[in-house]
Amino acid sequence: MGQNSSQGSKMTLVSVIVVGAGCRGDGYSNFASIHPDRMKVVGVADPRKFARTKLQKKHNIIEENVFEDWESMAEREKFADAVFICTPDRLHKDPAVAFAKKGYHILLEKPMATTAEDCTAIVEACTQKGVMLSVGHVLRYDPTIHKIKELIDEGAIGDVIHIQHFEPVGFYHFAHSFVRGNWRNEAESSFALLAKSCHDIDLIHHWAGARRCVKVSSFGSVSHFKKADKPTGAGDCCLDCAIEPHCPYSASKLYLSSVKQGNTGWPVSVICPDSYPDIESVTEALKNGPYGRCVYECDNDVCTNQVVNMEFEGGVTAAFSMVAFTEKLCQRQTTIYGSKGELSYDGKGVRVFDFLTQRSTKYNPQNNAPHFGMNGHGGADYHLMDAFISAVANNDPSFIRSGPEETLHSHLLVFEAERSRVESRVVFCGDDGRK
Repeated sequence: MGQNSSQGSKMTLVSVIVVGAGCRGDGYSNFASIHPDRMKVVGVADPRKFARTKLQKKHNIIEENVFEDWESMAEREKFADAVFICTPDRLHKDPAVAFAKKGYHILLEKPMATTAEDCTAIVEACTQKGVMLSVGHVLRYDPTIHKIKELIDEGAIGDVIHIQHFEPVGFYHFAHSFVRGNWRNEAESSFALLAKSCHDIDLIHHWAGARRCVKVSSFGSVSHFKKADKPTGAGDCCLDCAIEPHCPYSASKLYLSSVKQGNTGWPVSVICPDSYPDIESVTEALKNGPYGRCVYECDNDVCTNQVVNMEFEGGVTAAFSMVAFTEKLCQRQTTIYGSKGELSYDGKGVRVFDFLTQRSTKYNPQNNAPHFGMNGHGGADYHLMDAFISAVANNDPSFIRSGPEETLHSHLLVFEAERSRVESRVVFCGDDGRK
């Protein structure tokens, strides 16, 4: 369990390099702007000139520490304390292993990697070199979600019996990221349960404590975003579509209307990777890029809705649901049923109902995270950074709540769940597929 990072930590200046200067890499680097006495960005690698130049200017990085590829950066003698690896999902393993071998402490964006073998290789490399690894399971650092674990460990609801957890992705978020965007196609990125919901399986695994998951089943599919569901009269591009005004997934509504209102952050910033978003650049991106495509004409193949059922040692059960078609965006909902009480979380606060007193207690932990320059996951991105920089400054991995071994175990559970869905069978965790 990670400790309170900023309290009791030394104010040693930690130097970091950023591999992948997109939304996440750029966002994490903002910690240096908030706390210049604690963190300094001294290098960047990204094949996109606009992205790496933007980060270079923001942090005054000298020219010799700016690279077009991570391989050239890794060939250099170690010139920083830590590295942020924020490359696309399928490009995590090689840089993570390379920089671990160089002795860099690593903040690795989730998921760790897209295969169980690659995840294991990353953990082994970090363990062998004695470097710290923090995986971007930012929800572990959300003060309210962290309170859930504390209450469980304190015995507030007795023994955990069942965990019910729901992730509403958000209708436009799913259309942006998983129909038109970078995570739409498993062959190019990863399957939805890994790309979007490894956060959630990790939390369930965390709340279940030290128990091992013994068996898992999963069901899911692609719904609605298919050619067969394309409305009559719809075009192939939103800008040239006769029924666009009546489509909730209209790219014109999602991006152009947003930038006209002055929003240049997510998701608008994502569709203009080579320039600052304005009406002209966004219009051009919608005309010629993937984000202007009709949602019924994309090459998406990742699940829009999926359920996962798990049984842990001791008979503890858990059920997880992920749905694309929701009003709320990523505002998780959780109920944990215990032998002495019931804990519920609505995305804002925690409520515990005590069976003995038949009274409810509400908990709303203070979240003192400053504005962090990206969506921030309710302040969790800031707290993740705070913990990692404190860990490196103090050479103390106990600040990290998303370390190598437990994160590896939760990732392996994700792979087992997806195997269940694909093979249409109950998977006994750790089996070799021959049961």
